[in-house]
Amino acid sequence: MSAPAPAPGSESLLPAVAVITWTEDDKACSARWRSERGAQPPKRVVLADDTLAADAAYRLACEGTALLWRGDFQNARQLLQALARRVDKPAKPARRKTVQTPDSDDAGASAAAPADAFHRHRQAQAQRARVLGMVLVQLDAGYGIALRRAPDVRQACTEAWGAPEPDAGDAVVSLREVLGLIGAHEWRKKGVEVAALGEPPGNRIHPHYGVFSPVRGEYVSLVAQMPLPPTGESPFTAFDIGTGTGVLAAVLTRRGIHRVVATDQDPRALACAKDNLARLKLQATVELLQTDLFPEGRASLVVCNPPWLPARPGSPIEGAIYDEGSQMLLGFLKGLAPHLLPGGEGWLILSDLAEHLGLRTRAWLLAAIDETGLKVLGRADTKPNHPKVLDETDPLHRARAAEITSLWRLAPAP
Repeated sequence: MSAPAPAPGSESLLPAVAVITWTEDDKACSARWRSERGAQPPKRVVLADDTLAADAAYRLACEGTALLWRGDFQNARQLLQALARRVDKPAKPARRKTVQTPDSDDAGASAAAPADAFHRHRQAQAQRARVLGMVLVQLDAGYGIALRRAPDVRQACTEAWGAPEPDAGDAVVSLREVLGLIGAHEWRKKGVEVAALGEPPGNRIHPHYGVFSPVRGEYVSLVAQMPLPPTGESPFTAFDIGTGTGVLAAVLTRRGIHRVVATDQDPRALACAKDNLARLKLQATVELLQTDLFPEGRASLVVCNPPWLPARPGSPIEGAIYDEGSQMLLGFLKGLAPHLLPGGEGWLILSDLAEHLGLRTRAWLLAAIDETGLKVLGRADTKPNHPKVLDETDPLHRARAAEITSLWRLAPAP
């Protein structure tokens, strides 16, 4: 059922939340608008059901018209898949005459600069998200979906958004986001096996919605294998900066470190880390703290795995991937020395993907380390083995195939 629009003059009594409006049965209707991407509610909304053809839906979505679904839920999923096929269909290259000259470089002419390819890829991904985000569904106050063959998404929504507020009324959200909630719920139940944590079943990390999953196991293995700095501190203390799921804090604890302080700014991440550490029975060793980068005090070891790409996040949920202006990386480097005990080390986990994409150079990184009063003690490298490394259809395949993940051992320069 759609919610009627508020009576004139009552708007001041409502909380300052985003609202989406539409017309149904000749009545003005409205509901709260939810978007993890931070998207504004669409201005044009039409009702849609199983009779809507995919081509017509695609045209409306590209024009910025949202489709509030009133048909069968599974048919809406199929429509979303049809829209995705249309968005992903390669554009036909324009025909043009080429003039060969003795100085022409065929390889250079045919291959775009890596940074240009990256920015075009991100633009395409943003456009894809906008188009696919135009298929909407309505949730009641308890996160139920009143559509035929709709799944029960109440638990998935509660995990991501918290317990429903009985007086909050209905909400409208993109179908793509609802499917993301369902997928995150399944990942949370199943967990991700992390070899560095030992043998199953006690080696699983359960990511929460909105928290980056440790599917890139190569960087976890680097932390598990690198010898600890022999500071003589007892009990040995380590800081895990930007803990996320808590996987690195768990690995450090399993290595025998007696005290780990794990920090993060995101309440979702801290809740996720708390859950994982409790599952692994490590909660007594790890202190969780909501703060920007460093806790108070000094440690023998400070570990940080910042987002690897220096670009602006397209949505809040992309904050674990993109670090605009390398802010977290630079913040870690600038603040490291005062938080290390004599003989202590900072371990920076960083991929060189940004270098292969032309977003950052190795010279820039080395200069940043030098300018913050640090020196490089050593480095351990490993090759990633995730599926995109082998996917030649990926627009960024060349950069991904050359990628190296490194653990940089840093210490204050004399």
